[in-house]
Amino acid sequence: MFTEELMPPTTPVTVPIDILRFNTCGSVDDGKSTLIGRLLYDSKSLMEDQIEALERSADITGGGQINLANLTDGLRAEREQGITIDVAYRYFATPRRKFIIADTPGHVQYTRNMVTGASNANLSIVLVDARLGVIEQSRRHTAIASLLRIPHLVVAVNKMDLVGWSEQRFLEIRAQFEEFLPRLDIKDVKFIPLSALNGDNVVDPSPHTPWYAGPTLLGHLETVHIASDWNLHGFRMPVQWVNRPNNPTDSALHDFRGFSGQIAGGIVRVGQKVLTLPAGVVTTVKEIWTYDGAVQEAFCPQSVTLVLADDIDISRGSMIIGPDYLPGFTTELHAEVCWMHSRPLQAGRKYFLKHTTHTVQVIVTELVNQLKVATLESVPNPASLAMNDIGEIRLRTAKPIVFDGYNVNRLTGSFILIEQGTNATVAAGMLLPPRETVKSENGDYVI
Repeated sequence: MFTEELMPPTTPVTVPIDILRFNTCGSVDDGKSTLIGRLLYDSKSLMEDQIEALERSADITGGGQINLANLTDGLRAEREQGITIDVAYRYFATPRRKFIIADTPGHVQYTRNMVTGASNANLSIVLVDARLGVIEQSRRHTAIASLLRIPHLVVAVNKMDLVGWSEQRFLEIRAQFEEFLPRLDIKDVKFIPLSALNGDNVVDPSPHTPWYAGPTLLGHLETVHIASDWNLHGFRMPVQWVNRPNNPTDSALHDFRGFSGQIAGGIVRVGQKVLTLPAGVVTTVKEIWTYDGAVQEAFCPQSVTLVLADDIDISRGSMIIGPDYLPGFTTELHAEVCWMHSRPLQAGRKYFLKHTTHTVQVIVTELVNQLKVATLESVPNPASLAMNDIGEIRLRTAKPIVFDGYNVNRLTGSFILIEQGTNATVAAGMLLPPRETVKSENGDYVI
């Protein structure tokens, strides 16, 4: 399958790792918003007007003192109740790395918000109140992080100042986590004792934890290795736009025809053979263009325009792939979903399924089970899935889609369901590995 021609000699690929996306989660009042506020404040990532706004809003919930949680809790209802309701995003940078933070709610009824905020995260921070230890929400959010295949986890044992900075208490909570972590698919776990309110072990090391020799939270965020998180094995590029400038005054652009999109997996090089789906035609990459000009190779998650050697019928929703790692291509899908709508999900309902750049009609054919996230137990054949429920379902699409299992590629293995008529997003889904893939027979692809 063109393995010799696929990878011509070239220099090693260097993957950019300067942006870390992470979310905070945990139970109510564990200090998620305060932790982010402290992280921003102590890393000197706040503007003067932000600090002034904190001082002006101090009388709402802070008792005259600056409430760092107000940096992310922007809704008035959040500030009045002292809780997080919706996902808040914040951005900051240090000399070593840029960061995108998603502050997600802790309430059970806002599970869908937590899933939304964590869906693109490289790392998840689960906060635990040192006084309460591991509770149901701690297990729930850790299980959701595992379900979303977030590769890195930090268990931040917060409010250590309220338990006298007890090493024994920290070790007890660590042992509680390690009892159920083997049942989850999380390979990199770090435990950090801290006080978000006072700033201990957030940015600077704490003098109260001489028994802890690990990094501060910011130190870990700056150094955690995420280069290997991207799938660089099977090339995938969903076509978002057919680029036809048609500029009659520029001979180079007059007949230009390229296919633009974000690379969802793998590496592509000039001269490489690629397969276009659903056309099922093999061709060669003639040119690769980026915002900065032409390049010889590109990789996930860059946005590029590919010029192919042959004229092929390709449009938005098509996918250009490498013929070495073949994806699924079928109408029968098996997936895990988080239901986000007040109207329960039932078998027989029809929706739109949006997958990468492709939207297709779909019918839910079966509810396989409902996952009890706190205990990781499955309830087979539920009658419906209510809002914030997570379950396994089967679907049938009107046309085949090109996909990978979510465990292999989070970009080509995820989708959303959209309600027909209202265009409301009702579910986020993760596709299970395909049973059927594009077939290759003597170099001819059977679609």
